[in-house]
Amino acid sequence: MPVVVDPDPMVVETLLASMPAGSHGVESVDRLNAWLSSHSDEYVVVLGPTLTDEESVLTCEALRTTAPTISTILAREHLDGDLLGAAMKAGARDVVHHTDSAALAEALNRAFELFLALRGPSGAMHMSKVIAVFSPKGGVGKTTIAVNLALALTEKGARRVCLVDLDLAFGDVAITMQLFPTHSIEQAIGSEDALDVEMVDQLLTRHQDSLMVLAAPPHPDTRERVTPLLVSRIIRTLRETFDYIVVDTAPAFDEQVLTALDETDEVVLVTTLDVPTLKNVKVAVETFDALHIARDNRHLVLNRADDEVGINADKVEGILGMTVDAQISSSLGIAAATNAGSPVIVSDPDHQLSTAVRQLAVTLAGELAGTMGAPEPSNNPQSDADAKNRRTRRRK
Repeated sequence: MPVVVDPDPMVVETLLASMPAGSHGVESVDRLNAWLSSHSDEYVVVLGPTLTDEESVLTCEALRTTAPTISTILAREHLDGDLLGAAMKAGARDVVHHTDSAALAEALNRAFELFLALRGPSGAMHMSKVIAVFSPKGGVGKTTIAVNLALALTEKGARRVCLVDLDLAFGDVAITMQLFPTHSIEQAIGSEDALDVEMVDQLLTRHQDSLMVLAAPPHPDTRERVTPLLVSRIIRTLRETFDYIVVDTAPAFDEQVLTALDETDEVVLVTTLDVPTLKNVKVAVETFDALHIARDNRHLVLNRADDEVGINADKVEGILGMTVDAQISSSLGIAAATNAGSPVIVSDPDHQLSTAVRQLAVTLAGELAGTMGAPEPSNNPQSDADAKNRRTRRRK
């Protein structure tokens, strides 16, 4: 897929609008290097107009020798002879005006044809991971954890991450991030048999920190029209182009949530230290066991974990039979960040929630995950039949 490099988010957004579904944007050449180190199926890099001519030419030169199957296209504000000569000498495939969508599309097509000729039509298999953030009780901070975790997993743009708001009646992901989606999962209703990457891509809303969001419907009465099959098809389609899909679930074992859990590789359970919530979480764990959901891939987060309440992490581990992966204390700063529409991991990278969520991202990624606002990292399906059988067993 194409990758756009430009430090201006608006420029990235404009260029991506002229590119195939699944294209990605990063803010710097450093982030591009991190992205390419873990993605072997990219065939073209578009260097945006905000990058200097010198940096663009140097990047073309570097990619010419380190990644010869990847074409470079310079999208410039001014096209002059000296730049064209330097770019072509450095190995650029094309130089186009950044507002010429037709010229950019033609250049992308030529790059793809060259990629197929050099490498062949069969590329490496894309690997992805689905992470469900779940709690059987509302009001425990589940959406806050999901939003910040998804941002941590993007590694500042070096990973392609989608956050799916599957609280179909009262989803808060968009408002928490101050997003105003023009589309949501509602527009996919009835398209179970026609979904593809391009269609799903049109439903997504881009957050400024390289995170894509599939918003919940704006009205709760839409929930019943979102079928379990649609949920499954959306998640599987997202797997084709995203490295991580984080699903913020509803606080219930409804059919849509159960279907998402069927597709899940990892589950993050969120609880607070009060007896009613712990009781419900224990029932949820027993349900997971009965349905064989992510048995060896569950992660427990204690939110508002204050010593004064009389229940500590050791007691929770004894009650639930799970190891605590992260503890987050009560903080007015978290509520303030939510009200301001700026996730804590972005607005306050040193906050204890930011630290805890970044460490959780490291655990989930299985490698050194980058950080939002922290030092830069080194550059160095389950079948439809299986899922249907599990849902049939639940209804019996």
